Amino acid sequence: MMKKKPPSISKKTTLQEEKEFREKIIEEKRPWGKFRSFPHKNAGSIKLITVNPNESLSLQYHNKRSEFWVALDKGLEVAVGGKVWKPRKNEEIFIPLKTPHRVRNIGKNPARIMEIWIGNSNEDDIVRLKDIYGRTT
Repeated sequence: MMKKKPPSISKKTTLQEEKEFREKIIEEKRPWGKFRSFPHKNAGSIKLITVNPNESLSLQYHNKRSEFWVALDKGLEVAVGGKVWKPRKNEEIFIPLKTPHRVRNIGKNPARIMEIWIGNSNEDDIVRLKDIYGRTT
């Protein structure tokens, strides 16, 4: 079976999309701390994803949406493009349109990530490149 290669998109386009999204994030301080409000009016979905220990989402990309993740717990490993790292708790991660990405739980407890879709999309907009559950596209 031939492996699919994600379509390319210009770096300038993805940087502009990320910049525009991040500019709409509002942070306000309060006597008790602060809050961050994320743009959601055009979000296709806002999810809390829980990944069990030693489990992984598929390595995938999307043709119709970018994503913005916030790592909520320790124990996650994130891959975006060719970069792989362990995000800090509350680290914010932008995933450009058509960029391969995945999240794994390498910890001992369930771990969560918040996901915001940026663009008009649905659950069918997943192109799986690798999947431990045999669901490649």
